[in-house]
Amino acid sequence: MALWITDECINCDVCEPECPNGAISMGPEIYVIDPRRCTECVGHFDEPQCVQLCPVGCIPVSPSQVETKAQLLERSHRLQAEACPPGWTQDVQAAVSGPSADAAAAHPVIGSPPGPPGLSPAGEPAPART
Repeated sequence: MALWITDECINCDVCEPECPNGAISMGPEIYVIDPRRCTECVGHFDEPQCVQLCPVGCIPVSPSQVETKAQLLERSHRLQAEACPPGWTQDVQAAVSGPSADAAAAHPVIGSPPGPPGLSPAGEPAPART
């Protein structure tokens, strides 16, 4: 379920910087939410940050964009993979599409950095851990 901003929006600028996926932007007259980027903060927070912070309560769930928590989490993982530094993308993609916990453990945010032990994500010798 993607969220949407109704015409009751007062353009207070509170919601846009709080969106972890960059789904909120200024539209022609009021703020809008890109349903392709909205995850209702699944994968980041327990509750949608824009909904919690909106002073006029103008951010309901869009009835035309009904999705499960699993679908929202999958979108969140995909968006995070797209935002990863070069060299980490394949490991994040494996964590998103792979069914095993091993793939998630290799995720640079969830688990340890990708690549063989002792190497950085770029394949260079990693500094010794103390």
